[in-house]
Amino acid sequence: MNDEYLAELSGVSKRFGKVLALDGLNLDVRRGELLAVLGPNGAGKTTAISLMLGLQQPDAGTVSLFRLPPQRLEARRQVGVMMQEVTLAEDLRVREHIDLVGHYYPKPFTPKEVLEMTHMTPLADHPYGKLSAGQKRQAQFAVAVCGRPKLLFLDEPTVGMDVQARGLMWETLRNLVTRGSSIVLTTHYLEEAQALADRVVVLAKGRLIASGTVSEMRALVSRKRITCSTTLTFEEIATWPGVESVARDRNLLHITVADAEEVARRLLIADPKLRELEVHRAGLAEAFTELTQETTQEATS
Repeated sequence: MNDEYLAELSGVSKRFGKVLALDGLNLDVRRGELLAVLGPNGAGKTTAISLMLGLQQPDAGTVSLFRLPPQRLEARRQVGVMMQEVTLAEDLRVREHIDLVGHYYPKPFTPKEVLEMTHMTPLADHPYGKLSAGQKRQAQFAVAVCGRPKLLFLDEPTVGMDVQARGLMWETLRNLVTRGSSIVLTTHYLEEAQALADRVVVLAKGRLIASGTVSEMRALVSRKRITCSTTLTFEEIATWPGVESVARDRNLLHITVADAEEVARRLLIADPKLRELEVHRAGLAEAFTELTQETTQEATS
């Protein structure tokens, strides 16, 4: 195992009954990075994390965590975890949860440090059971980071949070990476991965189908987006060759295309009153959609 790899799946397969969750997956987490793991429902994201944490055993292949089997205590004491489904004692206060879990680690942050870092100080003395769904996710995050983890696993951490709480978590994640933590993030919010990730991997059907920086992932796809204000109708543009989708946002149309130059020329010819014409490279959302659609089509062909 490379010294820069904190966790690694090598040729890992995992089946649940007739369902093949992972199919010979190779996946690594590198020192000092925030790795975003993307994929549609059922792609194998949560299974991959569970194997790295030693919560499940692979049917084939090997799993390493800090160059050790993930069940080893020496490995687990360097890890923080926030899964999708979390149960914490309803009667304990937020501060008490942080203090309790912190005692499992050799060099934890103090409860005060954790509360300040995660912007939870105002809720420190609230019983966990009295928190809203979004506040409970914030409390779970505080518990996940309290041990000063070298590697932090976050499985859909901002689901249920409002925009402000999500932004504060993003800030905390950036600070943790600056302090030396590595982070594995699974998320359905593609703008979250685009804003935070040093590297992105896309899973589909239990296999890794793409890996790279956000810029590299965007470069993998041919799609571009045209934005404009036009007198042409939504329905008319949608029938043009090369136009994949059209969406309206107030007075602007957003047109996703395979051949931006040809569609832009046609717009200029067809509408002398065309205004605010912009052509954008594909974002991570378009890249994700194209990559996963290609895999689905391959599987059904």
